[in-house]
Amino acid sequence: MHGVKRVRYSREALAAQKERELAKLKEFQGLTAEVLDRKKRKDHGRESFDLTTRLLHVNPEFYTIWNYRRLILLDGVFPTSTPTQTNEILSDDLSLTTTLLKQHPKVYWIWNHRQWCLRQVPDGPTDTDPNGWRQSYWNKELFVVEKMLEVDPRNFHAWNYRRHVLDNMPVKRTELSELAYTKRKIEANFSNFSAWHQRSKVLTSLWSAGKLDKPKSIEEELDLVKNAMYTDPGDQSVWIYHRWLISLGDSKNVVDREILSIDELLDEQPDSKWCMESLVFYKRLLLRKYSESLTDEERWKLGSDCEGLLAKLQRVDPDRKQRYIDLSGHSV
Repeated sequence: MHGVKRVRYSREALAAQKERELAKLKEFQGLTAEVLDRKKRKDHGRESFDLTTRLLHVNPEFYTIWNYRRLILLDGVFPTSTPTQTNEILSDDLSLTTTLLKQHPKVYWIWNHRQWCLRQVPDGPTDTDPNGWRQSYWNKELFVVEKMLEVDPRNFHAWNYRRHVLDNMPVKRTELSELAYTKRKIEANFSNFSAWHQRSKVLTSLWSAGKLDKPKSIEEELDLVKNAMYTDPGDQSVWIYHRWLISLGDSKNVVDREILSIDELLDEQPDSKWCMESLVFYKRLLLRKYSESLTDEERWKLGSDCEGLLAKLQRVDPDRKQRYIDLSGHSV
């Protein structure tokens, strides 16, 4: 890399480094063998529990050890613990997963263990929360996952976990507040696919419950996504969300209007792959759904436009040339 001074190590230094790495590997292999042997013998004692902690710090993707750890807690630790002690143990395990997630934010098994811990929380009040330990835990979880999404707003593991938290909180967070949260995340970064996905779920729920006027909010969403399109026309997540919105309605006027808007964007961004793909998609949608209301000339014009766009896409996006050839050969 430019600007980085290359360090030359002596033969002795390299040999010493290799020796240290081999020693660490040997220690890890020995620890693994001992823990697996204890698992085989169904040793659910505290010493085995501590050994799983050591091993998971080295390899948090070792899902067998996570499973063994839960068995130790269920069979060896919880049965002899008071609710307060159980609460403290679970709090320690959540702290362990928080530490591990800072270095390994996309390891499924850490997130899974965190969910499992929350399911084990016993009933009991706290001095600051009359709703009990459970509500206190879930409030903290929402805070933790929001902090993680500040670090990486597109971490889909964190978004999935956020949905789990929101679904299970004893005192629910309002869906309108969640809708506002997704908008903040989207406006901070339009390419946040997970935030768009979360927004679609929240909107669907609000519409089903009659808490939002669906036609009006779809129009508002189309305005939001149009802003995103013009800001970053090359971002896939924006176009996928746009197609989802259009699929919810049954209005030729809306499709015509959106085609006109995308055509205007294509004039500014003549090589925009997603503009062209979307125009093909929506023009074929007109041919498929509203053919009877079109004149022969209009149908011919739409078909001709699609063929021209697909031919241009073969040049603009040569890696997917065969896909566009196949699409050109298929009927609408």
